[in-house]
Amino acid sequence: MDELLGRKTPHSVAAEQAVIGSMLIDPRCIPDVLEKLKADEFYVQLNRNIFDTMAAMFAYGQTIDPVTVLDQMKVRGVYEDNCESFVAEVMRITPTAANVLEYAAIVRDKALMRRLAETADDINNMVQEGSGEAEDMLEAAERKIYALRQGRVVGGLMPISSVVQNVFDSLEEAAASGGKLPGISTGLPDLDKTILGLNKSEFILIAARPGMGKTSIALNIALYAAMNLHKTIAIFSLEMSREQLVSRLLSRAALVPSQHLLTGQLSEQQWRSIADAAQTLSATDIRIDDNPTLTVSEMNAQCRRIPNLDMVIIDYLQLMQSAGSGHSWSNESRTQAVSDISRMLKIMAKELNIPVVCLSQLSRANESRTNKRPMLSDLRESGAIEQDADVVIGLYREGYYNNECENPNLAEAIVLKNRKGETGTVELAWLPEYTSFGSVEKRRGEDDY
Repeated sequence: MDELLGRKTPHSVAAEQAVIGSMLIDPRCIPDVLEKLKADEFYVQLNRNIFDTMAAMFAYGQTIDPVTVLDQMKVRGVYEDNCESFVAEVMRITPTAANVLEYAAIVRDKALMRRLAETADDINNMVQEGSGEAEDMLEAAERKIYALRQGRVVGGLMPISSVVQNVFDSLEEAAASGGKLPGISTGLPDLDKTILGLNKSEFILIAARPGMGKTSIALNIALYAAMNLHKTIAIFSLEMSREQLVSRLLSRAALVPSQHLLTGQLSEQQWRSIADAAQTLSATDIRIDDNPTLTVSEMNAQCRRIPNLDMVIIDYLQLMQSAGSGHSWSNESRTQAVSDISRMLKIMAKELNIPVVCLSQLSRANESRTNKRPMLSDLRESGAIEQDADVVIGLYREGYYNNECENPNLAEAIVLKNRKGETGTVELAWLPEYTSFGSVEKRRGEDDY
């Protein structure tokens, strides 16, 4: 098409051949090249096939030289009659592998230019066809541009060989980690053991009745990830103001009762603790938006602009609006809207490739039961929520219903759904003075914060 329109498609045959030649001359440069380039960034199909073959051979620990590469191309069904002479020629015209990363940078730059041109054409066609509203087109355009920035392509069929290679790389990474948690830690070790942390592209739902501690556990997770793991966290609070959230974070970080912060009745030592906590908290990368009328699209747009974002926390699902909606809902339309929102949140987690933690209200159904522990069916306007979520955690405290119980500060995080493994109940300690949670074995001065 570009040739018919008189446009030259951006590519560099010389740079592509130099990369292939360097990898064949000196296989030691292959790990560095594979960090910079992917097979689909080559414009010439033969170069792409040779590179893809070498990348697969390297992943599986096979010896790479001209003879083995040509043989493997035959096995993969991508060998052509001119392959042998082509390989000999690229090795002849590439005198050294010393500049291979510069050649790789040229190939990658040209590939990005091609994708940018394709994306611009897609956006232009979408506008010309007039399919959908302007807001929907803008969302689609932003998604395409964001995917480009992340080095990904939106949609498209991928050969299983590439997927197998990705899985193989992940297995090697997991093996090299020495049993380290694959996802972001919640700061609650017993919970981490069950859900294996908060993993990329996961939609995690934390559900409970009002006052049970949904916001508290979410802030626990945010504080631990930001302070101990130096993660970038985006918090969307549709219920509490920024100041209220930060007050609770300060209370937890300084180990000063939240009631004292509200009244300002602080001892000299507590003032010092608050000042130290404020300084530590200010150095973290936690970002808070307390706009109560945000839609998923607006959240997504903000998140795309945050470099190296690691996690999103939303408080809470039932307060969110679907795009273009108001607050007047019938029960049926509200159920559908919440289902749509939960689906969009799952898509958001996959697109941003980060965990999205969303809080959710439970219906009053559990109040009429003798055993008031939450169940999946208690999710308000559940619809597709329980289907979309990868992990569902229900919070329960016997002390909420009965102050005279044996241990009113014992809490339960009940894993109701877990795509990565087993469900079950994890006991936690409720710390009412800090409106926070801790591990059962921990006591006041022994926390990780």
